Amino acid sequence: MKTKNRLKKGIALGMSMVLLMGAVTGCGSDKGKDKEESDTVTITNVSYDPTRELYEQYNKIFKDYYKEKTGKMIEITQSHGGSGSQARSVVEGNEADVVTLALAHDITLIEEAGMIEKGWLSEFEGNSSPYTSTITFLVRKGNEKGIKDWDDLVKDGVEIITPDPKSSGGACWNFLAAWYYADKKFGGDEAKIKEFMAKLYKNVLVMDSGARGATTTFVENGEGDVLIAWENEALLSVKEHPDDYEMVTPSISIKAEPSVAIVDENADKNGTQEAAKEYLNYLYSDDAQKLAGQNFYRPSNQKILETFSDTFDLSVDMCTIDDFGGWDQAYKDYFQDDAIFDEIYNQ
Repeated sequence: MKTKNRLKKGIALGMSMVLLMGAVTGCGSDKGKDKEESDTVTITNVSYDPTRELYEQYNKIFKDYYKEKTGKMIEITQSHGGSGSQARSVVEGNEADVVTLALAHDITLIEEAGMIEKGWLSEFEGNSSPYTSTITFLVRKGNEKGIKDWDDLVKDGVEIITPDPKSSGGACWNFLAAWYYADKKFGGDEAKIKEFMAKLYKNVLVMDSGARGATTTFVENGEGDVLIAWENEALLSVKEHPDDYEMVTPSISIKAEPSVAIVDENADKNGTQEAAKEYLNYLYSDDAQKLAGQNFYRPSNQKILETFSDTFDLSVDMCTIDDFGGWDQAYKDYFQDDAIFDEIYNQ
């Protein structure tokens, strides 16, 4: 009897050891690898305000492409907000696998936090900008104030809506486009340029945290005479409200390059590096480039861009971020605390 009890205890002890070893092995498994081997992959795209409609449509065609190529299902979670705020949210714990933000500097902030590998700007074509835009004006039908160029924005009685450069990437492009115009107008005289910019921002009625919020303030809430806007936002508003609004393209604007990148730290942890790269690469496909054009973004593929010549003014005079020494230098000069924007706005 005692022998049988000892045998039972031995078997039970052996089974316990097997279970324990399995548990230890399970705890040491690579969760990211498990996700890669799963039939469904999930990634998060943290983007900026105006791209909601674009990515809602893009995600659908990408799912079909990814399923056909890999045999796996993919789910994409979207997050939208002011570009600067979105970048900070990733640094603070928003587990983005990819970011598709309004300007390179916002992604550089995530890189400086150690979450994105150096060299990301050249990982994808065109400075990792699969589509571009520019800055235009949205006015109410009839353009009662006669707004045609940047000069008209500094006139007395003109009420401007534009987002805040401290939180919005689009707002930074707005500022630089206006500055470049003033620079040309005044032959580089910085005192006169600053005076011009101070007058412009004195006319700002509402400064929202993001570009889409600014559009809502102007279009839905009926505030202001003119919205300084992404070209895609202005064109979308005209499409949705053709009897109420019209777009004005200034004589000088800026080539705005929204950037994309893999958030390597998160993608490595989540086992989504392969899926994240496919997601961003496919933005350069012909189907995605056409979709960008249909959503009023300028395709980076020049041949496809030319097919949208009836949508975009392809002859507009544009400066680029290189005219400001690149984004790191531009942000330091204009937008960091106590830089030129703060100096002007505090006047």
